[in-house]
Amino acid sequence: MAQVLLVALGGAVGACARFWLSGVVARRVGETFPWGTLAVNASGALAVGFLAALLLAPHGGAAGGRGTPWLALVVGVLGSYTTVSSFSLQTLALLRGGEGGRAVLNVLATLVLCLGAAVAGLSGGARLFGG
Repeated sequence: MAQVLLVALGGAVGACARFWLSGVVARRVGETFPWGTLAVNASGALAVGFLAALLLAPHGGAAGGRGTPWLALVVGVLGSYTTVSSFSLQTLALLRGGEGGRAVLNVLATLVLCLGAAVAGLSGGARLFGG
């Protein structure tokens, strides 16, 4: 039961952070392209890479990601912070609105930025934590 509570509390934090950041980005750069969702997903990918370097074995972290910090931060916070469902819906809206080029740009930008951010987080965390 304690694990479920950790995930739930982390999820509440992640959902609020997603709402805040995507709103800030949308207000600053507009909503003609899903920049807020892209910022959330890329920053979440960076964070998950960093946390993997910090929390996972071989340097004493939770083997296989089953420890308390992993559950609270990765499963809870980042699980609700990142948003594949919003990405999917916004991409479909672009397609249905006749903006196929922007839809493709959204898919490619999300893929490149999120994979790149995860690599950067993992390698930066590994350097920082000696992994």
